[in-house]
Amino acid sequence: MRFGILGPLDVRTDTGERVAVGGPRPRALLTILLLNADRVVGVEQLIAGQYGEEPPARAANAIQAQVSRLRKHLPVEFDGVGYRLAIDPLDVDVHRFRRLAGDGRRSLASGGFREARGLLREAVDLWRGPALVDLPFGQAQLAWLEELRLAALEDLAEAELALPEGTSVAELRRLVAAHPLRERLVGLLMRALHAAGRPAEALTVFDETRRSLVEELGADPSPELADIHLGILRTGRPRRHGVAAQLTSFVGRERELGALGEARLITLVGPGGVGKTRLAVEAARRSAHETCFADLSPVYEHVDQAVLAAVGVRDGGVPGMSPADRLVTALSDRELLLVLDNCEHVVDAAAALARRLLGACPGLRLLVTSREPLGLTGETIMPVEPLGAASAIRLFADRAAAVRPGFELTEDNLGAVSSICATLDGLPLAIELAAARLRVFPVEEIAARLTADGRFRLLSRGDRTAAARHQTLHAVVEWSWDLLSADERELATRFSVFAGGASLDAVEAICGDITGLVDKSLVVAEGGRYRMLETIRLFCTAGLTDAIRAEHARYYLRLAQEADPHLRRAEQLVWLARLSDEHNNLMAALRHDPETGQRMVAALAAYWWLSGRRGGAGEPAAGLLELRPGLEEEYVACVLHAVPHAAPEHWERAAEILRATRRPLRHPFLAPLWGMLVGPVAFEAGASPLGGDPWGESLERLGDALLAMHSGDPARAERELSEVLDRFRRLGERWGTAQAMDGLAVLASWRGQWERAEELWRDALAMLNELGSVEECAQVLGRRAEARLRQGEPEAAVRDFREADEHAGKAGLPAVSLLGPAAAARLRGDLDEARRLLERAPEPTAGFGLEGRRARRLTELARLERAGALHREAVSAARRSFMVADLAAAVEGLAEAVPPKQGALLLGIAVALRGTALAGDPDVARVAAAATAALGAEAFAERFGMGAAMSREDALTAIDEVVSG
Repeated sequence: MRFGILGPLDVRTDTGERVAVGGPRPRALLTILLLNADRVVGVEQLIAGQYGEEPPARAANAIQAQVSRLRKHLPVEFDGVGYRLAIDPLDVDVHRFRRLAGDGRRSLASGGFREARGLLREAVDLWRGPALVDLPFGQAQLAWLEELRLAALEDLAEAELALPEGTSVAELRRLVAAHPLRERLVGLLMRALHAAGRPAEALTVFDETRRSLVEELGADPSPELADIHLGILRTGRPRRHGVAAQLTSFVGRERELGALGEARLITLVGPGGVGKTRLAVEAARRSAHETCFADLSPVYEHVDQAVLAAVGVRDGGVPGMSPADRLVTALSDRELLLVLDNCEHVVDAAAALARRLLGACPGLRLLVTSREPLGLTGETIMPVEPLGAASAIRLFADRAAAVRPGFELTEDNLGAVSSICATLDGLPLAIELAAARLRVFPVEEIAARLTADGRFRLLSRGDRTAAARHQTLHAVVEWSWDLLSADERELATRFSVFAGGASLDAVEAICGDITGLVDKSLVVAEGGRYRMLETIRLFCTAGLTDAIRAEHARYYLRLAQEADPHLRRAEQLVWLARLSDEHNNLMAALRHDPETGQRMVAALAAYWWLSGRRGGAGEPAAGLLELRPGLEEEYVACVLHAVPHAAPEHWERAAEILRATRRPLRHPFLAPLWGMLVGPVAFEAGASPLGGDPWGESLERLGDALLAMHSGDPARAERELSEVLDRFRRLGERWGTAQAMDGLAVLASWRGQWERAEELWRDALAMLNELGSVEECAQVLGRRAEARLRQGEPEAAVRDFREADEHAGKAGLPAVSLLGPAAAARLRGDLDEARRLLERAPEPTAGFGLEGRRARRLTELARLERAGALHREAVSAARRSFMVADLAAAVEGLAEAVPPKQGALLLGIAVALRGTALAGDPDVARVAAAATAALGAEAFAERFGMGAAMSREDALTAIDEVVSG
């Protein structure tokens, strides 16, 4: 998990989902624990942090209650004197900040300025606002953290000043205004102003600081500040840069600036609005050389004349000399960085001029911005990509504060801001246009209006003084579109059918050669895949036709059908990865037409299950519940995925189809899917729907083995599962292998073979995690947790239950069970917590194993309340269950609610039902000990043995007699 206290308290899972903590008191408690991550914090310190010097009388009890609430989500431990949050401190932003700031300071001291800048920038970017806002009595800690933050900001500015790019004068001015007597900050501002060619301002800052020191402290400036002042007086004025001063701050792009290097021709390429011009301006501003800026956006011919004017050479000159000749004459002996901005529409002329100038002017460097490279030998091409999430959010917040004074990122608006930045692909211009709309709409409304067809309408007003193509989002993309040829526009339209990018095979099948679109930054090539920014793609979809969409659907249906058998073989990971890459395209193809949709659902069943994506298929499958001739299996697949939308008649019709199936299934994964969701498939006698295929035959044997295990024949089940495990291992198929391992682990845990069970479960989970089968992981973790309860390890069991629930949440499913944590709390003696968890546990109402799940819930409730009637109700529910293990557990629960003589008999009957004694169960051990004490060891053994020797029929009769009596 990740925790943030450098700003509003923020708790997130590893996948970025926010965890709710509660009200002010729990938030303050958690903040203190996070400040002391993985260290014990005394109760007195927790009380003082929450209530100050006058805590209420029952503050300690309140702390205990708050800890109990936190334990629902977090590993809070008690050691007798205080509480410890058992996490890695580096999962907390404040501790990462301290580590990064310390490493940065050490790099700075050793002269590693660029490394120091990276470390320190990462450190200060962790601050999302004022720290410890949820800790009402944390003034001392807040002062300490603020001092660390200021020191890190000073170190960062120190590192930046040592690099050619320099540092931000505006940021230093803001810091000095907030801390006018902090002399190191003042010195850094003076040095930055001098480096920017503003020595007079630097001297003014010194004079103002000197007066403040005298008036406030009665002291003169330090020797260090005085030395900086003297140095500015003695040195000359740095060179001025020929770029316009910017009205807004420069956000992000530090990595790109550091990577520019000293090549003589560097071309920044990327789509419109990505920030190429701003990056070039910032690079020029920070350059140690003289610079000149030539904007070619309004130029359609005579590029050399436009550059000549930008360099400052007046019209006229020697008759017969071309503008290019005059440029060579003017620049041949100068050290100059020349920025050629917006070259895409005059790329040929710009390339010719660049070649001429670079060949004739050895001191010249060119920094070019364009949507496609110049295509010259020796050209260094640097793609400018959209901003990352953190930088995009910073940019929005900065621009939003300019149009709505006082705007700040908060826990309440961060989600909307993040959504805006992600929806707009991290494009700086689009984000700035969105931030400008805060004059009219709240941030949540902006996020809501950025729909597929709404973003172009919303972002239709920008800077009136900007170029026309930068005033609206539509104009930004239209500028690139207008530069394409007719053939390229057709290709762009065809490419826009892809959702989430595409592989080279798919692109060549549906589009053809898209090299030109890649060169012109309409399509991005990365990692063997090709994609459009969503904003560009939506613009291009205006020309999509049904024929193109049908071609796309046919391609991805063929891919899904080709992949399906490979998912049951050793190469399944390769094909799972391929399908995962194409997930959005597969889902789009599924929705093209009903027949394609049904075929896709059946072909993708194994992929969805193995990769934990089954929940996302529910809605489209629910719209495909129509039986079509020849697509009976496909109809069954839709019913299985349409939970909970499929009506009872759909389930009955699907069951009839499976019962009538005699030939091998075209989609064999339907059989295990039906078994896991509904129960064992009742194929007609003599039918072999899984025969003829090694995986299907192994699966059939697996089903038989699991039936043997749950019907009270563990010895046969173990023999069968061992053979099944060997079969799946020979096939190299991980899902079946993990299923067999899980079954063997359950049997081992019944006998108390904990080490063997642990090893099997560990290997099964490793395979399921490798597949990405989060739903299966949740179920296996739940079974391992139940075994750990019997082993007498309630804390370890609770950790497994929590992890199981995390996996279930990723699959969009409810918690695996609240019964297990309730049982753990009961075994620890925390009956109040056990009751609270049981009250939260929902009453099972549907699904395979309903009565067994109901029986387990009633048994746990009966043990907590010592209620014999509930035990009898649990046994009745378990009698209706398919699984003898459920009945055996309910019978063991009933054994503590009846006289000792009957209890001893019932404990023996549970062994007869299950086929083995259940080793290690603390509840069974407690009941057996009480019955032995009441009857004597010999009488207990006689009654227990009588029950254990019963046949299934006699055992059921005896159970019914006890329940009815």
